[in-house]
This record gives sequence, C-alpha cells and structure tokens, in this order.
Amino acid sequence: MNHKLSLTLSKIVLGSLSLYFLYLFSQSIIVVNQHHINTDDGLYINSTSQDSYILTLSQTLTHHCHNNVCRVQNILDYVTNIPYKINNFQAQSPQKTIQKNFGDCDDKSNLLISLLHELNIESYFVLVPKHIFVIVALDEVHVNHFKEGLYINNKKYYILESTATNSSIGFPLRYSLNEIKTVIDPFKNEKIEIKNLEWKL
Repeated sequence: MNHKLSLTLSKIVLGSLSLYFLYLFSQSIIVVNQHHINTDDGLYINSTSQDSYILTLSQTLTHHCHNNVCRVQNILDYVTNIPYKINNFQAQSPQKTIQKNFGDCDDKSNLLISLLHELNIESYFVLVPKHIFVIVALDEVHVNHFKEGLYINNKKYYILESTATNSSIGFPLRYSLNEIKTVIDPFKNEKIEIKNLEWKL
C-alpha cells in the first residue's frame, strides 16, 4: 500500500514539474518573440518597457504640455541629459538606464521610445550601422520651424537623437539612405515594410 502511494505521489510530482517546465518554456518563447527580431545584420534585441513607472514619468515630464511637439521635446531633453556611456553588454532596461544614470544609443533609445509609447506618440527605431535612433510622427502645424524629415512610404518622421545632449526634434540625418535597412516597431516586434524612403523638407 505504501509502495503504491509513493509511486502515485512520485507520478504526481513528476507530472507537476513537467507542466511547470512547459509553462516556463512557453513563457521564454513569448519573451523572445516580444523582444527579438531578425535584421540584415543579425538578431536585434530590444529592451523597451511598458509599466506604471514609465507611464508616471512620461506624464510628469509632459504635464504642462498642450501638444505633442512639447511632449516629445520634453521627453527628448530628459533622455539626452542622461550621460552617454558605452554599455558593452545587452541593452539596459529603461529603468536601469535611469537608475544608473548613463547609457549608450541602445539604452537611451529604449528609454526614449518607451516614454513616447506611454503617451501614444507614433515612433519607431531606425537601425543603421553601429547605431540606433528614434523617429517620430508629428503634426507639422505645431513645429515652430520647418525641418527636413525622413519620409517612409510618403509619411514624414522627425529624427530624435538620444545621444546628443540638448538636441531638438528634427536631428539631421547623418547616414545615407541606403544605410537604413531596418525600421522597427518594438512594441509589435515587427519590421516596417519600406516601399520608398526619402530625406527632404
């Protein structure tokens, strides 16, 4: 009787452990699918974040703004004033970048786009050789002066350079158009199909 009970309990324990392992495995696949995307240069891993801390920070930084130009510039000012420092490991989470008070282009771009996303401001990652920057769609009627922008599929986006201290919306494009091969929506974890690409007013 004791032997049968022990055998039954062993099967229950093994079954439970197997189910738990399958659960952990499925969760790791979900995490990989949400943060990994194949590019021409290999695998890109984003470390964006959506949580109450990032939401509260984005709202605090923009509480007095009445349009998205003001919101974007305030968030950009906050991120660009975090000191630039090369991070030789995987990109930090936005919270880590704030906590450590430093980051490279990956770290600072992850923080920047996470803050913008919490305010439902359309923005994407642009991957170029050895660098990443953010582009944002804005209603030009609120832009104080016309600036060149990156047109993707005939829609204008302004460059936000997270590593340039006190930079403004509409940072100049420092790369050739043929170096732009990947534009990513990190929150959908998908590449934007580029049918045409221009840099102009």
